[in-house]
Amino acid sequence: MRASSLPTELGSAFRVRDALERGVQPSRLRARDLEQPFRGVRVQSNNVGQRPLLQNDESDALRAEVLASARAYALRMEPHEFFSHSTAAHIWGVPLPPLRTSKLHVSVVAPHRPVRVRGVVAHEAQPHLTRVVTHADSGLRVSSPATTWATLGSELWHPYDLVAAGDAFIRVQRFPGPWFRQLPPPLARFDQLEAAVRAGRRVGRPALRAALPKLRTGSASRTESWTRLIICEAGLPEPALDHDVYDARGTFIGCVDQAYPELKIAIEYEGDHHRLDPSAWNRDLAKHDALQAAGWRVIRVSRAMLFGEPELLIARVRAAVRSRA
Repeated sequence: MRASSLPTELGSAFRVRDALERGVQPSRLRARDLEQPFRGVRVQSNNVGQRPLLQNDESDALRAEVLASARAYALRMEPHEFFSHSTAAHIWGVPLPPLRTSKLHVSVVAPHRPVRVRGVVAHEAQPHLTRVVTHADSGLRVSSPATTWATLGSELWHPYDLVAAGDAFIRVQRFPGPWFRQLPPPLARFDQLEAAVRAGRRVGRPALRAALPKLRTGSASRTESWTRLIICEAGLPEPALDHDVYDARGTFIGCVDQAYPELKIAIEYEGDHHRLDPSAWNRDLAKHDALQAAGWRVIRVSRAMLFGEPELLIARVRAAVRSRA
């Protein structure tokens, strides 16, 4: 038997209480086309946990899932609750690796008591370690960028990912080349992250303190941060980030992820979106041809190399530096 239609004003996610007030029968709320992600909330099937067909990278897909789930939980959220830890990081758009749990992280500030809800990891935060804001785009209550990064010290087991998350929070966006364009400011400043770490004892504080001096404002992605850290920890010079390249006549060639400008060595990470988007692929080909014509050596880094064979990346960069030193 086909389920009856729901009032359109309920939307794809809604509270049971709102549906009942609009005359929806309780039996309809138990129909198979509705999911029950949290008590008192219903979501039309395929709206929670559904990944878009095409994503720039794995982080985009994870963020889409978390945002859908967070919006569903927000329908039943109490005023003193807020999203924190990796859930807040996803809401802020910070790239993270796949984590051990897909549950939402929901916090309260003491003396409120942590929530006890299926599908939620509950936390009780200390007032002097916590700042809560409203996320401008989603309208969700979240820990501030600095507070969020400080809580990731308890979740991110790999130090490179903790640095990459910090890089994302303090990243200074810009339009490459000689053309000026106003871009959004960073989510946080370095001094704000530093102050959050120094505010008091918290889980993961030693890892956070070790990560602070490695943060940079010019890293555009998690993979770029990993590339830089692998190169530097191998004893090689730290490359310049987000570097604009011009030819001998002063014509702008393009912006490269990382570079040794004095040696004319460019290091470019090739993500899946480069391969899946024909226009991006063609732009990259043209840029790399122009770089080579201008005397630059381009080292292209794949995901398999970065996470599976980092020694190959190190060997290629070291050989290029030696050949041009």
